Amino acid sequence: MHPIHDVDVLLLMATALSSKRRPAELTEIMAAMDLFHGSIPLDVDLAAAFLRLSTHGLIGEQAGGFTLTPAALEFMSGVRHKRKAEPEERLLAIKQELAGYTPKGEGAAIRLATEQISAAILAHRVFLKGPGRNMLVPKPKPALDKKKRPGPWRKPDAGRRSKA
Repeated sequence: MHPIHDVDVLLLMATALSSKRRPAELTEIMAAMDLFHGSIPLDVDLAAAFLRLSTHGLIGEQAGGFTLTPAALEFMSGVRHKRKAEPEERLLAIKQELAGYTPKGEGAAIRLATEQISAAILAHRVFLKGPGRNMLVPKPKPALDKKKRPGPWRKPDAGRRSKA
């Protein structure tokens, strides 16, 4: 599969993360990209990546969502051993696996309009500004009152009384 674009690698990883139990919606794929990479590529680049990966038989459309095909799952199993690697290392490993991949046949082309992708990106950004954002970021710790100590209070040196 040549040429290999960074957007293709990111889309494969995001689809793998978001479609583990059921086909992922477009908004879920955008959220996985943002979580994994920290940003979302342009809608034009994503539309081209969907088309490329679907024609190579790596991404399929199922029940209104997107999943990895069995060929892609087999392809991604070579990257599973790098679970604890940094995101950049994982993306590089996927890119190397993708460089050696030869498609066995053409898959059904997925043609997404840039308006669909833009709407999914916008829906994800709106979600981040809403109350659902707390699930993604660590909760702030409450300020402790200096007069009140947390936990049970013990007398100092209560267990060290001498028997003299």
